[in-house]
Amino acid sequence: MPRRIAGKIHSVTNPENSMKRSLLLCVVLSAFASGSALAQADLAKAKNCMACHTSATKLVGPAYKDVAEKYAGQKGAEDKLVQKVLKGGSGTWGPIPMPANPQVSEAEARSLVKWVLATK
Repeated sequence: MPRRIAGKIHSVTNPENSMKRSLLLCVVLSAFASGSALAQADLAKAKNCMACHTSATKLVGPAYKDVAEKYAGQKGAEDKLVQKVLKGGSGTWGPIPMPANPQVSEAEARSLVKWVLATK
């Protein structure tokens, strides 16, 4: 409740309420982040990425965490990987080529690549 001190109105902050608000904000932001990650996993399944990749272990292609580790901090990595998703590629992860993915739009590829690069 505001208090009048020296003719001015000052808000008195209850530290317990402030902490509750901060905790609530963290919970809400975490829910949005995990919801986004789930949406990206669903997109990866829908676009058939999971036929060759998993988040944690090599299947036919590399694990997403390995891709994230390899390209961490590299300038232009996102654009390079978007093109690999769209056009395919070979030789980076072994002899098995990654086919082109005409069913994936550039926006979807960029969204998926951002998700992959954020994988831990």
